[in-house]
Amino acid sequence: MDKIFLIFGSSITYGAWDSEGGWANRLRSFLDQKNLSGQKDYLLLYNLGIDGDDTVKILKRFNNESEARLAEWDNESTVIIFEIGINDSCYRETKNNPAVLPEKFEENLTDLIKKTREGSVSKAIFLGLAKGSDKETMPFLGSTTGKCYDKENVIIYNDIIKKVCEKEKVLFIDILDKMVDSDFYDGLHPNTEGHQKIFEIVKEFLVENEIIEK
Repeated sequence: MDKIFLIFGSSITYGAWDSEGGWANRLRSFLDQKNLSGQKDYLLLYNLGIDGDDTVKILKRFNNESEARLAEWDNESTVIIFEIGINDSCYRETKNNPAVLPEKFEENLTDLIKKTREGSVSKAIFLGLAKGSDKETMPFLGSTTGKCYDKENVIIYNDIIKKVCEKEKVLFIDILDKMVDSDFYDGLHPNTEGHQKIFEIVKEFLVENEIIEK
């Protein structure tokens, strides 16, 4: 069956700081190679990662961006992957004041799942969170406003994603224990090796769940 993949996320989906375009573009290249091999089913992927995005911002753009790309497609052929939560977990001054409070984060995730179901999406998948050393992210050296990202918060928000996915019976790819500090360029964004690792994990997950063929 032909399939279209929409990947909503942040700079990690966009592929910031990776000369090869990040894990999502690696997945697109993999699918493009399958198309060029002459296989029967056509596979299309859109990278919808935007730097700085959190669940609040994705909820605002989800309908317009998905409808524009799915207009000519059978909804049962659509797969949506969300890489989201890192920017929700960040904070300034005190970790008790994250960008998106845990309870609001959980509510937003549930709303995103609801939106996919309203569109009869075949599969919704959430990619879990991971980050490198806190040394460069408390505060994050790339921020002009003192944003802080720490592993403790990332674990909390990753657990929320996992809990919501279990409750809503949505697929979840846990990468928290599969990534190490050396997989990150600046403690936050994966480097080339990190993006390659995420790509391999996501690809194998899609194969194992019979969403794509190996």
